[in-house]
Amino acid sequence: MISKALAGAAAKPIILSILDGGEAYGYQIIKHIQKLSGGTVLWNDGTLYPFLHRLEGQGLVSSAWRLSDVGRRRKYYQITKKGRREMDRERIQWLAVDSILAQLWGLTPRPA
Repeated sequence: MISKALAGAAAKPIILSILDGGEAYGYQIIKHIQKLSGGTVLWNDGTLYPFLHRLEGQGLVSSAWRLSDVGRRRKYYQITKKGRREMDRERIQWLAVDSILAQLWGLTPRPA
């Protein structure tokens, strides 16, 4: 399991990157993270929704209520232009950290 602290620190770039692939509602985001992490990151509604609301308040994502294919109302989130710029800044920072740790651990760092 990845610690809550590390998962929390990575929440912004993870969520923005998921939404960069297309709009999604909360449960889809939770399941996508779970799948990508092989079950090592387990977020729930109480973790995700406050974070999505914070990102929306910062203008990084927007949302809209719509009916799903099965007729349920769901709140769909999408990344904004400001969110894409923030995602790009986050990518640069995370790749820099990855490079530092790779060097310290004797691994081949990925190019930034």
